[in-house]
Amino acid sequence: MKPNSLYKVLIVALLSFMALSCDDTLDQVGFSIQPGMDSLTVGIDTMHLKARTIQLDSIFGRTKYPVLGEYLDPVFGSVKSEFMGEFYLPEGSEFKPGAHIDSVRVVVSYTNMMGDSLAPMELSAYELNRSLKGVNNYTHINPEEYAEMSAPLGKTVFTGKNNNYHTEYYNSGYGNTESYNVYDISVNLPLTIGERFLNEYKKPGHGKMSDLNSFREFFPGLYFTTSFGNSTIINVNYTTFYVHYHYTDVKGSSTGQDTTRTDAMRLYITPDVTQINTIRSNNQQLLEESDSHTYVKSPAGVVTEITFPFSDINQELESRALNLANFSFSAMPEATEDPLVKISPPDYLLLINRDSLAGFFEKNKLPDNVTSFLSDKFDATTYSYDFNNISAMMNYYNRTMGENPKDLVYYLVPVDATITTSQQSYYSSGTQTLTDLQNQMWPTAAKLDKREGNLKIELIFSNY
Repeated sequence: MKPNSLYKVLIVALLSFMALSCDDTLDQVGFSIQPGMDSLTVGIDTMHLKARTIQLDSIFGRTKYPVLGEYLDPVFGSVKSEFMGEFYLPEGSEFKPGAHIDSVRVVVSYTNMMGDSLAPMELSAYELNRSLKGVNNYTHINPEEYAEMSAPLGKTVFTGKNNNYHTEYYNSGYGNTESYNVYDISVNLPLTIGERFLNEYKKPGHGKMSDLNSFREFFPGLYFTTSFGNSTIINVNYTTFYVHYHYTDVKGSSTGQDTTRTDAMRLYITPDVTQINTIRSNNQQLLEESDSHTYVKSPAGVVTEITFPFSDINQELESRALNLANFSFSAMPEATEDPLVKISPPDYLLLINRDSLAGFFEKNKLPDNVTSFLSDKFDATTYSYDFNNISAMMNYYNRTMGENPKDLVYYLVPVDATITTSQQSYYSSGTQTLTDLQNQMWPTAAKLDKREGNLKIELIFSNY
């Protein structure tokens, strides 16, 4: 057990023992444990919470790894995810003298998928008709306003269990090398695009292929969507644009003869350019009022709104110190017992004040344990999310709200947490630190239990 957890257990045990005969009316049950007139009294109260499911208008969807595809879930509704991306033109990109275009294609590569791996899907690529530079990364953007939708540049059929793959390797530490398969979906594009590139490159100073900003205007990028199938979603690792060509290498052979060689201009969607993941989802059944449950769902912007009746306990906080307020939220496993349900609960939930959500992800903030808290990783045994002691939240608002306290409204938001391990060695598992937090863009969902008596916080007070 971690030291902090052990400390919390000891505190709870001590205070609970002293409050053994308390009830939820906050009756004073303390007894003297200090000499003279100094006495410690403790009390226990129960805060019953309210919760409902709401839909956010849009979420900040910046991601290096966009989600692509469509999935129709019998419990959690549908999700369709698409993305638009610019391509980075590296300095020094060139066509060899005498180039003749052979083919043009774009390859979408992925390592992870969800849904039916054998069901056919169709991927279509459209050319963007204006630059994405400066466009905000919000999921509500309509890509059709940025793309030439009269006809796709290219399309192809694929399945999640893709036979077209290559193997990549990485260092897993201590000199060990691991491998993994990267699956490729290749879409052939019109030869005329490559010819446009080549003609622009031949202009004085290479025209609009001379630098990245000019290139963004010349070729704004591509919009990717699935045009057939609703049973597979993939997580895109990277997207590569190829212009294949051949040229004559004058006296370039080993015998000094002219020889024909092939080459390709390769462009990637990188963090240096704009990539936007857009989401369309049907969540109507999740938003219906219920006395028993709420929902969270990503990347659909479906969150659970929780109201803490802070105004009811504020008076108690004027004379007592709130020591413990352990908060956890249980999920309902029956929602995922249907074998047709492929969507899993999110690993982490962010509990965040409604007024603090705007700008939180845009500014790369991390939880401050006052206006925002990150749950422990989802416990698949107890099927619950544990936020531990959130008493700092109520003590903070007790100090800052003054004489007219208001109830506190927080959201539960599915998030993707990056936790980095440092000081790891052969003898130590190292120290884990939260280094990044983003909206969860991979499809996840959970049905949360708000039945009477199940959504509450036990509060433990003390005063001298």
